[in-house]
Amino acid sequence: MSIQSSAGASDRATLNDYLRIARFDHATKHIFIVPGVALAILLRGMPEGALWLTLIVGFVSATCIASANYVINEWLDREFDKFHPEKSQRAAVQKELDRSIVYMEYAAFLVVGLLLAAAVNTTFLVVSVLFAISGVIYNVQPARSKDKAYLDVLTESLNNPLRLLLGWAMIDPGTIPPGSLLLSYWFGGAFLMNSKRLSEYRDIVASHGNEILSRYRRSFAYYDENKLSVANLVYALCCAFFLAIFLIKYRIELVLLFPCVVALFGAYYSLALQPGSVARKPENLYKTPSLVILAGLTGLVFIFAILVDMPQLEELTGQVYITLPVSGDG
Repeated sequence: MSIQSSAGASDRATLNDYLRIARFDHATKHIFIVPGVALAILLRGMPEGALWLTLIVGFVSATCIASANYVINEWLDREFDKFHPEKSQRAAVQKELDRSIVYMEYAAFLVVGLLLAAAVNTTFLVVSVLFAISGVIYNVQPARSKDKAYLDVLTESLNNPLRLLLGWAMIDPGTIPPGSLLLSYWFGGAFLMNSKRLSEYRDIVASHGNEILSRYRRSFAYYDENKLSVANLVYALCCAFFLAIFLIKYRIELVLLFPCVVALFGAYYSLALQPGSVARKPENLYKTPSLVILAGLTGLVFIFAILVDMPQLEELTGQVYITLPVSGDG
């Protein structure tokens, strides 16, 4: 059974349809580049030169490469997306796209993105190449990791640390962020992507059954709600573990962020469990007031922790034992 309606399926695509598959509306995901910029400035210092120009070129480059990845994603998924209640409305499903134009569009976005990346610096270019390769691994046979349970989440969420690296490279191309931060970012992204699958599973199984879900994405033939919920717990714990290492090691005042991070994870998990959750469309999270407020509070705490030194917190990094009164013998 296909959710796609036959009406309009044979319509030839217009220019707007080809632009739609580039998903410019997903550019909000590049917000994950910003912490890389901020942390590089904090830990490595402000670079010389026109930073604003570097940031503009860097963000445009990242957007172009992401759009290239989206183009092949929609094209190669068109026979699977027709089984999804929402993605069946995508241009690649509803319209008759020309294969040669699609691949030219992919190549154009990729070339422009990489040329702009080279204009930023060599490190930014290398990370951009990895960003493009991750799209191929995720979407293209024989790898096509999106069809493999758990590997689909872990490979898709690699875009998170890659975006962090892109932001960092704009500021300091001579170093890379600490491994603990990269791992925390990776598992944080895995939590977000797995929450999306959990929300999809709950909604689509409830309305259309499990069979159509596994026809949309092969990995769902293995998943169930219990496995996805356990995976969410594992990803959240791994993210928190590596984040704690980074915060304590590089600036102890940043541990004040931890309650905010826990609240964000809890709020997002709660959203994923709601019917028709915005977790199915992470690019629209800015439309959720509770998350926006929590993110804003987290930002304020971050600024406070950066500007205010609290040496008393250093005791958290030492070996401190609570001494109990001991009664005398006899």
